[in-house]
Amino acid sequence: MKFGVVVFPGSNCDHDVYYVLKEILNQDIEYIWHKQTKLGKVDAIIIPGGFSYGDYLRAGAIARFSPIMKEIINFAEKGKFVFGICNGFQILCEARLLPGALLKNKNQNFICKNVYIKTENNNTILTRYIPKSKALKIPIAHAEGNYYADSQTLKEMRLNGQILFHYCDENGIITNEANPNGSIDNIAGICNKNKNVFGMMPHPERAADDELSNTDGRIIFESIIKSLS
Repeated sequence: MKFGVVVFPGSNCDHDVYYVLKEILNQDIEYIWHKQTKLGKVDAIIIPGGFSYGDYLRAGAIARFSPIMKEIINFAEKGKFVFGICNGFQILCEARLLPGALLKNKNQNFICKNVYIKTENNNTILTRYIPKSKALKIPIAHAEGNYYADSQTLKEMRLNGQILFHYCDENGIITNEANPNGSIDNIAGICNKNKNVFGMMPHPERAADDELSNTDGRIIFESIIKSLS
């Protein structure tokens, strides 16, 4: 299996994702420049975090029109695996591959800290090997991470099992105080109806190395690899 990591002007977590998959998890992986018009022979796509095009207009709004996105949309529509982290999540929402939108944080500030999330649905590629009872400590770093969807969309997402992660406290309890950015229903990660396109705001690639004294994010990448293998 081969992963492709998309690189936009302003991406800053592409090397982190590459390092985790290549050096820690021994996966075949390559970079894909945003101006490319072909994905090449890859089996899974990851759109990393950062500030694509400086987050001008709004986060992900310009990157959504990069040449490579047409191929990624086709790739996703064929049922292939696509995963967006932070800015990648924002781009996938802008491309309408995921429902809803990421708004400015409720406090209007950039937030960078560790948070806890727990799994709502562990029957997906991303979450299959994560116990529902486990609270994962994963860092966030964003100014526009406030997830929003209208009531009808949320209803459909709940019925379809599209809500994957909720912000919670260290004991796994979902509270308003544990919500760092104002996201509706404490939502931290979702997927599409077909469960092949995924997005989350926390950065699992920043919590996957033993040297960081936190490897809670590694289980997400391990779940992807085991599920797709």
